[in-house]
Amino acid sequence: MKEFTYVVTNPLGIHARPAALLAQTCVDIKGSVTIACNDRTADGSNVLQILALAAKQGDTLTVAVEGENEDADIAKIEELLKAELEAKKAIPVLKIAFFGTKDYDRTFFSELTKVKGEGTYNSDIKYFSVRLTPETVELAKGYDAVCIFVNDEAPRVVVEKLHELGVKLILLRCAGFNNVDLQAAKECGITVLRVPAYSPYAVAEHAMAIGQEANRRLHKAHNKVKDNNFALSGLLGVDLHNKVAGILGTGRIGVCMANICKGYGMTVLGWDAFPNKALEESGLLTFVEKEELFAKSDLISLHAPLFPSTYHIIDAKAISMMKDNVILINTSRGPLVDAEALIDAMKMGKFHAVALDVYEGEDANVYTDRSDEALANDITGRLLMFPQVVLTSHQAFFTREALQAIATTTMENARNFNEGNPYGMAEVAAK
Repeated sequence: MKEFTYVVTNPLGIHARPAALLAQTCVDIKGSVTIACNDRTADGSNVLQILALAAKQGDTLTVAVEGENEDADIAKIEELLKAELEAKKAIPVLKIAFFGTKDYDRTFFSELTKVKGEGTYNSDIKYFSVRLTPETVELAKGYDAVCIFVNDEAPRVVVEKLHELGVKLILLRCAGFNNVDLQAAKECGITVLRVPAYSPYAVAEHAMAIGQEANRRLHKAHNKVKDNNFALSGLLGVDLHNKVAGILGTGRIGVCMANICKGYGMTVLGWDAFPNKALEESGLLTFVEKEELFAKSDLISLHAPLFPSTYHIIDAKAISMMKDNVILINTSRGPLVDAEALIDAMKMGKFHAVALDVYEGEDANVYTDRSDEALANDITGRLLMFPQVVLTSHQAFFTREALQAIATTTMENARNFNEGNPYGMAEVAAK
């Protein structure tokens, strides 16, 4: 373990912006980091704990790093602290309307926007629990920006109304942008910024978790034991070792999933519209055409973005090419899979297991408590009839590390817009 000390010189102390960026740096490095100040200790990867140190101007931080590359990790942290704790130019306050927010959104974003002035995010946030829709868009009146999530709606009619209300920026606190009419945004002069990546590990780990839950019937086993039933009938699974995994979409999340499958002892096939040959050269996977992947895979996991070219990439024809008793996992976008074709195939006993964190027709259910209502969604009800199906509520991203990264990147995007800085990978533009 190695340590270094840093004396805080910024008049604002360790405020939200450097705390968020410091936490994200500590998440990304391999070593473990602890930070001590004022007789308190924080996990370096936890922004809320760093803020709880209450480090003021003149206080000394003691940063301890333990891991394989301690010198390199220390250099990254020192560079971040020196760069981000210098005073910055004052900028106007950006007024942002946050739609579809939950308690966990408010926890992370409120901490990042408490302090205003030089070097901060300099934003005022108003939280709305309702989703952005054509019926709620008027709530954006008087705001410079709106911040939305995957289940908010920004079709042309909403985008044009936002323009009429004076909104200049749409912040997506997610990677996907299929819910925004980008052409309308371009015509209206509205900038659209997203979170290109937050925690690919969170999504990939969830994909394998629900895949194995469906495979080994853990959802059924849990309920049986609660009923004092310890019989093994209906719980038969399959080994993944020595099987073939097919990864549709080999971006950061797909690569994480490929590594997990490799760790299970699986042979990994990949398909991507733009294959990265370095992945093949490293021995992680072999790129094949979709048809070959469908035909050879025992487990198929979807990690592709939703474009017109990938809409219903899993349809009746694709399913017909697959092995009997295949395992299908989707943690990407619901409309990648034709829900009707999937249900028809399950009626015929095609799939051993189906694990869906997202599915076609889920929009009205996402992040909504309907426990006091009848199950009215037809697709949800029909999917839940099958014992080999596991559904979760669009939660693959939902880890502390991911929420921190989403909040930090979203507010960095807001700050870059406000200060006229480059957007990099965050900008989404109409093609």
